[in-house]
Amino acid sequence: MSKTLDEHELALNLFVVLARAYNSVTARSNRDIHSHDLNTTEFGVLDLLYHRGPQPLQKIGEKVLISSGNITYVVDKLQKKQLLKRRASQDDRRVIFAELTEEGRHFFERIFPQHKQVIIEAVSGLSAEEKVQAVALLKKLGLTAEGSL
Repeated sequence: MSKTLDEHELALNLFVVLARAYNSVTARSNRDIHSHDLNTTEFGVLDLLYHRGPQPLQKIGEKVLISSGNITYVVDKLQKKQLLKRRASQDDRRVIFAELTEEGRHFFERIFPQHKQVIIEAVSGLSAEEKVQAVALLKKLGLTAEGSL
């Protein structure tokens, strides 16, 4: 019985430590993102378009994990900031793509190296080997948790 209790306590402790670590790393990331007059969703959209090229609006929502109604709002805000533009698909006029403007590309190229450095510093408490182990363990944890839904 004490073994079960210990496993329960260990599971709860893992959850708390994982949540606190996530919050600490995320707080550093968010602080950097906000310093560029962006919110995290806007940054995520810019990051996706920068690294993957133009995307249909529907796919952006899926990849950045936001609702279709919210993606319209975010794209509108980024368009007002002249960081992206909408373009109708040549194959299907019902499909609208978002793509970075030249200004958006230059903006992201300017801010991303600093943001990457913030992330590197935020996870610097682990050695390279520990980061590899953490990635493997967290993937396993996430897949197991997802599989039990």
